[in-house]
Amino acid sequence: MSISIPRGTQDILPGEVEKWQLIEKNARELCEKFQYKEIRTPIFEQTELFTRSVGDTTDIVQKEMYTFEDRGGRSLTLRPEGTAGVVRSFVEQKMFGYANQPIKLYYMGQMFRYERPQAGRFRQFVQFGVEALGSADPAIDAEVISLAFSLYQKMGLKKLKLVINSLGDKESRTAHREALINHFKPSIGEFCGDCQNRLEKNPLRILDCKKDRDHELMKSAPSILEFLNDDSRAYFEKVQSYLTALEIPFEVDSNLVRGLDYYNHTAFEIMSDAEGFGAITTLCGGGRYNGLVEEVGGPETPGIGFGLSIERFIAALAAENIELPLNEGIDVYLVGLGEAAQDYTVGLLHKLRKAGFSAERDYLDRKIKAQFKAADRLNAKYVAILGEDELKANKINVKSLASGEQVEYSLDEFIDKFKSSFE
Repeated sequence: MSISIPRGTQDILPGEVEKWQLIEKNARELCEKFQYKEIRTPIFEQTELFTRSVGDTTDIVQKEMYTFEDRGGRSLTLRPEGTAGVVRSFVEQKMFGYANQPIKLYYMGQMFRYERPQAGRFRQFVQFGVEALGSADPAIDAEVISLAFSLYQKMGLKKLKLVINSLGDKESRTAHREALINHFKPSIGEFCGDCQNRLEKNPLRILDCKKDRDHELMKSAPSILEFLNDDSRAYFEKVQSYLTALEIPFEVDSNLVRGLDYYNHTAFEIMSDAEGFGAITTLCGGGRYNGLVEEVGGPETPGIGFGLSIERFIAALAAENIELPLNEGIDVYLVGLGEAAQDYTVGLLHKLRKAGFSAERDYLDRKIKAQFKAADRLNAKYVAILGEDELKANKINVKSLASGEQVEYSLDEFIDKFKSSFE
């Protein structure tokens, strides 16, 4: 019986995984410059964490979570997104009491959602995200957006579009909620079952419906921007002024609501405008979530963050035909000829690696021609050839595969001399 990979997952093989490593490396370096520190939370959490924070009217909670009961009868869920776990940790570890505020964190890891697999969308996917907790300053909204935008630009993406919206504060959202109910209620029977269930619970979610997005009432739905009170409007204007100061172009889209219940005030998405990228253009999404910390048992604490899919990041790079500067090739390949020489290369290989070189040798007892082919496949810069005669003479020949130039070194001085040729 053959066992195949589960639907909606993928094996990331050598040759491809280096792209992931480069994105992760750049993300970590950028976070260090922005003073965001890494946090690692469990892959599974209590189910209640997600139903309370993400929202029980969302598609994630209603349809997409991988939930199971452990042997103790506890309901646990594989994390479908990163923010809830970070906020839970913030509360449980009492980070709100740390001297340095706001708390600026980033995470990178697997998330799980049971949804229909398609290009750039998987049931197990890797998400990179940041969270800034403890500040209600609109400047940090702009900082969070700029961090995401900077990462995409650092990797060479150019065809980017930032879309922003304000979901307002509690007062603004309450007024907008009533307007939405009045707008949709007379014709709610024409909408899908999910929208009908959301009408009273969370009518804002109706605007995020994929099935009914072309319905006429969607186009004429009241905009949240019409219901922003003075404080919310001033906040949103500040965010826009800061983005302008950071020279980050953006568009305001009053229909942008995001798919999670915890958002308020700033909401944003970064999209790819690259030709042929696909129907789903969103690369990154996030926003402000004042009130979420209290929802999971903590003190009143404002927060903002984003999450982005590494899979979709790689798809966007491919759509723009961006060649990544991957660290391909090795420094030296040891060619050993004869049993004694092969035995000697075991220790010599270890010394080369300890000296800081990327190095390899033959493990299949191949002839010299096959060993040179192996060195070529590994894109080796040099081949160091050691035969029985060279071993007896305490010599080793080093050949540059780029120029063909060959140099003979004493075995005793080989590593020091070889190192000097790299300096």
